[in-house]
Amino acid sequence: MNFTANDIAEFLNGEVDGDGTVSVNNVSRIEEGEPGTLSFLANPKYVHYIYETKSSVVLVNKDFVADKEIAATLIRVEDAYQALAQLLEMYEQSKPQHVGIEQPSFVSKTATVGDQVYIGAFAYVGSNVKLGKNVKLYPHVYVGDNVTIGDNTVLNSGVKVYQNCMIGAECIFHSGVVIGGDGFGFAPSSANDYKKVPQVGNVIIEDHVEIGANTCVDRATMGSTIIRKGVKLDNLIQVAHNVEIDENTVIAAQTGIAGSSKVGKNCMIGGQVGLAGHLSIADEVKIAAQSGIGRNIKKEGTVLQGSPAFEFGPYQKSYVLFKNLPKMREQIMALEKELKELKK
Repeated sequence: MNFTANDIAEFLNGEVDGDGTVSVNNVSRIEEGEPGTLSFLANPKYVHYIYETKSSVVLVNKDFVADKEIAATLIRVEDAYQALAQLLEMYEQSKPQHVGIEQPSFVSKTATVGDQVYIGAFAYVGSNVKLGKNVKLYPHVYVGDNVTIGDNTVLNSGVKVYQNCMIGAECIFHSGVVIGGDGFGFAPSSANDYKKVPQVGNVIIEDHVEIGANTCVDRATMGSTIIRKGVKLDNLIQVAHNVEIDENTVIAAQTGIAGSSKVGKNCMIGGQVGLAGHLSIADEVKIAAQSGIGRNIKKEGTVLQGSPAFEFGPYQKSYVLFKNLPKMREQIMALEKELKELKK
């Protein structure tokens, strides 16, 4: 479908700067722009591309000031990145929606299935499952006994949800996600082996949570592993038993959180971060990629880096020193040599 710049600006409550009648039918990155496409500019590092892009329309922030002439029509909005997200969401919603139960699949007679649900081929829905309205279970999804899934939640192909777990509304789980696998619980025995500790708890995931491909959220030993509303988890993350992640926290790929740790609200955790078990992380804490956290973080808004991690500012100053240690060693050895020669 074609949309004019005027149409898009009206939808976004934006302002057209240029030819409002120019139309687009696709999107492109600003550095790879093509005629008939829409791009956006949100990162100042990409400003130079706006003067050379071939995109027909570019979303920019209202405070953007051009240094020279721009060929593209601009649509000025409060936040270009959020405006793009609105457009892409509208595009996704305009696609035809899957509805109905495909065969072969299995749905228990004791399951409750809401209106407009889609259950793809080879999916399995166990006993006493409750599916809300507009739930989408794509092919090869497994939903174990006594699971509850809220309205408008999407489980992409290959997602597995073990028994007794509770999932809220408006969630998205990508392929390979496993919810409710056993926590890593083993007790050493006198025979120098390990006895499995049954994991009898569950996982509770609240509304508006998105979980990336191949991420695992383990069930609790007792009680619940809890992911609060608005949390966003990237691909390949491990969330261990009895962990709690509070509202609107975002975590990047390959992070691991050990058992019984609690992460606060509005935290931002980079990729490949490791959190030891039984820790408490305060609200609005930011942890840089590849950091290792082995202690409680009690102060809200703390920014951390390193392994073991400490405050970002002191870490940066320390990094300047320890990256120069080989040079400093050479200087010290040279001074020692001079001192020895002076003593002769």
